[in-house]
Amino acid sequence: MMKNIILKKDLKIMIKKIISDSGANVLHLDDASFENIPLTIHVDGTDYQDDASLSVNELIEALHQNDEKTSTACPSIAQWQKAFEGADEIYVITITSVLSGSYNSAVQAASLYREDHPETKIHVIDSLSAGPEMELIIDKLKELIAAGLNFDEICAKINAYKEKTHLNFALESLDNLAKNGRISPAVAKVAKMLKIRIIGRPDDGKLTPIGKARGAKKTISYLIKDMEEHGFSNGRVIIAHILNEEGANNLKQTILDKHPEASVEIRNARGLCTYYAQKGGLMVGYEA
Repeated sequence: MMKNIILKKDLKIMIKKIISDSGANVLHLDDASFENIPLTIHVDGTDYQDDASLSVNELIEALHQNDEKTSTACPSIAQWQKAFEGADEIYVITITSVLSGSYNSAVQAASLYREDHPETKIHVIDSLSAGPEMELIIDKLKELIAAGLNFDEICAKINAYKEKTHLNFALESLDNLAKNGRISPAVAKVAKMLKIRIIGRPDDGKLTPIGKARGAKKTISYLIKDMEEHGFSNGRVIIAHILNEEGANNLKQTILDKHPEASVEIRNARGLCTYYAQKGGLMVGYEA
């Protein structure tokens, strides 16, 4: 694992580390000390660890075949504490605390760890979001660390940057929501039959529907319109998709047609985002 190492004036090696739970879809980070802490997805008696060993296709098939309620479990305090070991400055980012206990677990772990390591500095960020918006924040942390800023400067700048990032999502399948009692099975069936996508964004950390669109083209138009209404112009965009590369590419091209100076990247979603956004889903993180 590569590490961000800075030599202090007294020649003590300073190790700065970024840690995220698996809600970010990030397994590794080039030229930085980074660790992914997996959440667990429970489906029909089987536990799926959201790490590099997970087959997203296998998870999707298991969710499709299952008719019972499913659930997720956040990382334990011990998992977070183990990840903290050996670092002097630690920057933690978690999936929204409204969906998961990951943030609270990380905060408790940081408090306990500081009791035995009072010299260690830890900043825990509740993303109030998921997926590609979390990745934008992780990349910004990497940039700030590489710039040689001190801990307080990095904390202030990353908190300010977080206010300028956003997330939108479009759900093609509502099956998992229906199985978990979030919506009526009849509504999910009708939406699928009519090719209706549910579009939403986080509202104080709660992933909230804001509208619906029928068909892929109208979905893309709705997503971009909402992005623009929230300040998007020519910033950076990360699109995460769940077995919907065509939809992601069409969204990317439409964004670039309207905003040619934007930077748009496409990612495959990992386990947790697949669990929530489901097959065909799109998640869009962007800078305003």
